[in-house]
Amino acid sequence: MRTELKLALRKGRTRRVNRSRTTVARGRIVDMVNIDERPKEADDRVVPGFWEGDPILGKGNKSQIATLVERTTRFVMLVRIPYARNAEKVAYLLAQKMETLPDFKKKSVIWDQGKEMARHAKFTVRTGMPVYFCDPHSPWQRGSNEDTNGLLRQYFPKGTDLSLHSQEELDSVAAQLNGRLWQMLDWWKPVEVFKDLLAKHASP
Repeated sequence: MRTELKLALRKGRTRRVNRSRTTVARGRIVDMVNIDERPKEADDRVVPGFWEGDPILGKGNKSQIATLVERTTRFVMLVRIPYARNAEKVAYLLAQKMETLPDFKKKSVIWDQGKEMARHAKFTVRTGMPVYFCDPHSPWQRGSNEDTNGLLRQYFPKGTDLSLHSQEELDSVAAQLNGRLWQMLDWWKPVEVFKDLLAKHASP
């Protein structure tokens, strides 16, 4: 009887599996901290140093560019990740980019729940910046980054190989975005606001 029942089951299993439990366990990033735990000072965009990040993907999801936007100034940085989104590689390259910033500009990063940030702890150890993860299917929680990624598609259309672009090209595109006038910045450019903050923190 038991053998006959097993053969009759559509999946050939002899016992039930708790689908919700296994799916959550399989997809969860270890030690992930939710955006709700991010310091409240990040909410009003007055305090600099809080960043939003996410990759844009190339043809067949085989190449990508990591995008970073600072919430106060809307300053953009782009990081070349030409091949697989290996979590070790992403943590290393993002940390390398963030190390170019002064300490007051390195408070935290929020990220989608993509597995490319599974090594977020290594990123934090190297940069001192905690990573907070957005809720699933909630792109508005990193709205500045979403808007920037939309602009970037003018330079890097969907379905193209993003590995063909050098880091120098990415820096040039970031400079163009940072040189745009923004109404929400009282018609200042992100680079101007960024430099103004640097000057204020450098003065005694």
